[in-house]
Amino acid sequence: MTEHSSSGGIDPSKVLQRVILPRDEDPLDVRPLYLDEPDNVHSHVSSRRSVTVPASAKVSFASYFNAFPASYWKRWTVVEEVVLRMRLRGAGRLDVYRSKPNGDPIHLDGRPIRSPKGWTVVEFRVGLKPFEDGGWIWFDVFTDDHTLEIGEAAWTTDQELPPQKVAIGMTTMRPVDAVIALRALGEDPVVLDVVQKVFVADQGAVKVRDTEGYAEAVKLLGDKLEVIEQDNLGGSGGFTRGLYEAIEHTDVDQIMLMDDDIRLEPDAVLRSNAFARAAAQPVIVGSHMLNLQARARLHSMGEVVDLASGYWRPAPGAVTDHDFGEESLRETEELHLRINSTYNGWWMCLFPREVVQRTGYPLPLFIKWDDAEYSLRALEAGYPTVSLPGSAVWHMPWTDKNDATDWQAYFHTRNRLVLAALHSPYDIRSTLLKQGLKLSLRHLLSMEYSTVAVQQKAIEDFLAGPSKLFESLRTALPEVQALRKTYSDAQVLPSAREFPPPTFDMVRAEAMLKPPTNPATIAAEAAKALVHNLRAPELSTTKRPQINVPATNARWFLLGNLDSATVSNADGSGVAFRKRDPKEFKQLMARAVRNYRRLGQEWPRLKQVYRDALPELTSVEAWRKVFENNSV
Repeated sequence: MTEHSSSGGIDPSKVLQRVILPRDEDPLDVRPLYLDEPDNVHSHVSSRRSVTVPASAKVSFASYFNAFPASYWKRWTVVEEVVLRMRLRGAGRLDVYRSKPNGDPIHLDGRPIRSPKGWTVVEFRVGLKPFEDGGWIWFDVFTDDHTLEIGEAAWTTDQELPPQKVAIGMTTMRPVDAVIALRALGEDPVVLDVVQKVFVADQGAVKVRDTEGYAEAVKLLGDKLEVIEQDNLGGSGGFTRGLYEAIEHTDVDQIMLMDDDIRLEPDAVLRSNAFARAAAQPVIVGSHMLNLQARARLHSMGEVVDLASGYWRPAPGAVTDHDFGEESLRETEELHLRINSTYNGWWMCLFPREVVQRTGYPLPLFIKWDDAEYSLRALEAGYPTVSLPGSAVWHMPWTDKNDATDWQAYFHTRNRLVLAALHSPYDIRSTLLKQGLKLSLRHLLSMEYSTVAVQQKAIEDFLAGPSKLFESLRTALPEVQALRKTYSDAQVLPSAREFPPPTFDMVRAEAMLKPPTNPATIAAEAAKALVHNLRAPELSTTKRPQINVPATNARWFLLGNLDSATVSNADGSGVAFRKRDPKEFKQLMARAVRNYRRLGQEWPRLKQVYRDALPELTSVEAWRKVFENNSV
């Protein structure tokens, strides 16, 4: 460790990760992401870079945003040694620690600080050699009878890294959220210095330029901001527009995609940029998702696609829905093992220019699975995805959405089949058949006829081949929405008070909520529910729901034994009146059986058809035609 008196700042070109504090507008529940403090200690945060630790206290920076994820830097970058540089004033002690992959801490270095009047610059050097499989680096601050102020701190390198600028591509249907994100981007000059352009694909009915706060965003971003108004082409059309504009009209080395409905931690831009600059080979740099509704929770740490089943899932070893307010980084052993992802959601994700030029553009899938398919395609070309700890945004968790049962069920189903046809090395025909028929039956027993109808349309459109994928960017959503309008389970009213009060025995309903737990009882309950659904319902239940069911209780083994129910949305914003219809049940189940049988029969041919079409579907020429035909 070295120490000398100075009033100078830290060279931004050497910074890998700044030590940061919450913003003024952040709620208190985000604080554990930045500081690990005992309950009786409250450090004074005077700015995003400055904090004063009170007298007689211990504060740890072993936090999500301020510990250094050394194992990811060791595995993927050329950085061999990290230097913690700090400007300090006051008195106390600093100690630097690292962790093993199992979370065990190891003390590395430390010393007392005595600088009550002037600023002192302190450096700690830590080699990255032992971090191949996991581990973080952090520092703790101790004080006695004086306070200790950190004026600036950063994890830095002495190695020369190439300067690289970023173009940001954002797609929006929610202009208020987009403006908030744009203003956050422009609030820090250091962040803005690495951003060359910000492209916003505005696809909503209400325009970004007409939204309150837009003038301030323009003032902050200046000519770096370019808003492009276009048809609603979904996430894939909006994000591809950002990639297209960055590749065709700038010389940036990096392109970052981000959602509009996020709350941005601006330093995530700097951290992703630094990681990509230091990477030993070009890699896609993904950011984690924090829970926008519970701000101290890490919702998604890293994900993979299970190519044997065709579903995404948490990466092996990944921690999900972790509350740092309840258990700190130091206390969470699982967070210290380095994990490997195969894709990262596009709530925030950075692509080196070379990756886009070699991989091509996203598929025209409108929404869902475009991010996963793109990373799998890039990986096949030699470009892995790294989900980088400490780089994150707050986003609404998908567990609070109805996207598996509402209009988005169409895109989930069709696009999953497209991804599997393109990238799965396995013969998954029997898996698709078993999963598909089981899922269809579950939805039908739950009186979700609209969900099964749009899923079957998705399979039929997949079976028709890829020739209309580009056309479907504009046509699929209105077609699906029109189809759903014909089903009562897709017609949402504000509250169950819109209907007569239910008549069902609530004690009996509570008993029916106990889930079957073994194959025999599951089969028996399913058979009982199936027989019930083939019988004619009581006429009175078509006008008056038997029961009001909250979203968390809307399970097939309850609903499958009823004739009607109101069921709440996952976000509690409304209810739908589900009514049992034996005729619809039989027709949709027969349609599902036919479609899945055909899918199994034609799968080998379809795989080849989609793989042959891939170069055209992802070409700049094809996407250029889409954008040139934009009608807005």
